[in-house]
Amino acid sequence: MGEPAYSTRLERILGVQLSEDAVRQWPQSGELIRGRSRIADVESHFVGLRLGVGRRHALGNTVVVEWSTDYGEAQIYRNVSIAELENGMAVRVTDYWGGPFTPPAWRKTLAEGLEMPADGTWPAADALTQD
Repeated sequence: MGEPAYSTRLERILGVQLSEDAVRQWPQSGELIRGRSRIADVESHFVGLRLGVGRRHALGNTVVVEWSTDYGEAQIYRNVSIAELENGMAVRVTDYWGGPFTPPAWRKTLAEGLEMPADGTWPAADALTQD
């Protein structure tokens, strides 16, 4: 018996199914994509994308994946995705790749704003302390 058939690129990267109400968080652009079908819709805009999974780490109800991608510009991006699982399915995924950027206009109808309180998971610049 082989690996299950995954219908979204994110499921292939993670190696697990997404729940129907999964959320995908992109702190770099301040976006949140809500729902498996909407995640697939956003993915459909990246025609010709190539990717390779380097390593997957399963730690209890968490999967961490290190992967690389090329959006067709001959530039390789290094990425890390962290998935939180419930009943073996990803319910929340946070992707990290590159620095902050303004999301493209076409995503406005597909994405919500990602709440990023200054004292939350992604501290604001004025909440950082000298190390």
